[in-house]
Order: sequence, then C-alpha cells, then structure tokens
Amino acid sequence: MHLAEILIIAVGVSMDAFAVSICKGLSVRTLQPKHAALTALWFGGFQALMPLIGYYMGVSFADFVSSVDHWIAFILLGIIGGNMIKESFSKDECEHSPDFSAKAMFPMAVATSIDALAIGVSLAFLRADIWSSVLIIGLITGAFSAAGVCLGKFFGCRFKSGAEFVGGFILVAMGLKILLEHTL
Repeated sequence: MHLAEILIIAVGVSMDAFAVSICKGLSVRTLQPKHAALTALWFGGFQALMPLIGYYMGVSFADFVSSVDHWIAFILLGIIGGNMIKESFSKDECEHSPDFSAKAMFPMAVATSIDALAIGVSLAFLRADIWSSVLIIGLITGAFSAAGVCLGKFFGCRFKSGAEFVGGFILVAMGLKILLEHTL
C-alpha cells in the first residue's frame, strides 16, 4: 500500500473517535489542554494497537486466503464503512459526561477502535508495512481526537454525524479501490 492510501484509511477509521471526542468536548465546563491530550492518547493509542493485533491475526492465515484477500479487504472495509454511514443517520445524542478517568475513557477507546482491528486484518492481506501504518493511524486519530474535543466545546454536535458519514464513505471507497485493482 502507498502512503496516501494509509493516510486515507487512517482518516476514515479515526472518524468514530473524532465524533466521540466532539461529545467529550461538549461535556467539559472549562476546556483544558489535558482534556485534549488525554482524549488523543486514549483514542490514538487504541486506534494504533487494534490494527496491530488484527494484522498479526491476519498474517497467521493470510497465506491460506491469498487468492481472495482483496475480496476480504473489500468486504471488511465495506461493512465497517457502511456501518459508519448508517450510524451517521442515527438520532443518538452526544454523551455529556465530563469524566476523563481511565474507567470512562477505556470503554470508549475500545468501542471506537474495534473497526481498526478489522482494518489490521485487511492490512495483513494487503501486505502493508504495519509499523508505519499503526504509527500513522495512531497519530492521525490522536490529532483528530484532540481537535474533536476542542470543536465539541466550541461548536457542539454539529460535526458528529458528518464526520461519521465521511469516514464511512472513505472506507467503502478504499475497499472498492482495492477490489478493482485486483480484479481488473
């Protein structure tokens, strides 16, 4: 995979964390740098860890499915992206808990990074450089999460569903691109 493709996937997969970060920004009375830093560390860290785990799971059986790996990447990215697009139309309200403790952040970090586990499996099938990929995914998610907290504080939930839609669209488009490259 090329750097541009990893960057695009990183932006797409970070949109769930960005949307939750917006909600966290809404919850704080006085925004402090530590709020953005904690959110960036939790979400960026888990978005980097999960593809690494998924990659090593995928590597263990990539040789067995190498003839259909592009279909698997397409299906995984399509499901993740489609689910994000579907969620962008839901009427769920933002969470308004100002708690940035490990007890509050851990479940949100895991929930927003589950899709990154499947991305890691896809990266294994595509034989991507996992270390640069997880670094890029973690840094971009951390940056988007820190920005999301700030945007949430100042603008509210206006960007939440749009971010989920754009992220889902990007992942579906990348899955389609991978499929077309291998079948045409």
